[in-house]
Amino acid sequence: MTIEQKLKSVVRDIIDFPKEGIVFKDITPILKDPGLCREIVDEYVRQLEGIHIDEVAAIESRGFFFGVLIAQRLNVPFVPIRKKGKLPYKTIAQSYKLEYGEAIIEVHEDAIVPGQSVLIHDDLLATGGTVGAAAKLIEKLGAKVEAVSFLIELDFLNGREKLKACSENIISLIRYP
Repeated sequence: MTIEQKLKSVVRDIIDFPKEGIVFKDITPILKDPGLCREIVDEYVRQLEGIHIDEVAAIESRGFFFGVLIAQRLNVPFVPIRKKGKLPYKTIAQSYKLEYGEAIIEVHEDAIVPGQSVLIHDDLLATGGTVGAAAKLIEKLGAKVEAVSFLIELDFLNGREKLKACSENIISLIRYP
């Protein structure tokens, strides 16, 4: 069984969450299986072979689950990217559009070393707006987005096309057409 098949067998669909018409991909059942979590990290590391990563930046909150594990395995620093007002030190911010308004994410101004190659990790790629905003934060700090990774990609929303401007190295473990 492939990693994609294993993951699809445990990710559950929650209908009409967080609002009517949305089918939410719930990854929390994955977290109940330590062996599967190790396999996930192994697969990310395998797909990152030959790609130089100096830091892993992950997006609040579900991106943190595997972002920190990937950083540990690669033996590089972990950088949290959070919603506005959640980080305690001086930050830089980036706004982005949502289907129902705008949101703002932030990172500590000293979180990323200029010139570094960064992996951005999140749980799900939909339209690419959040990761696109995270990429702008990374670039504002003088670093390069070397790769982006996700557990799940919703192909029908075409987020991959938007992110190709950030990096050609796009990793998704599960893809839904």
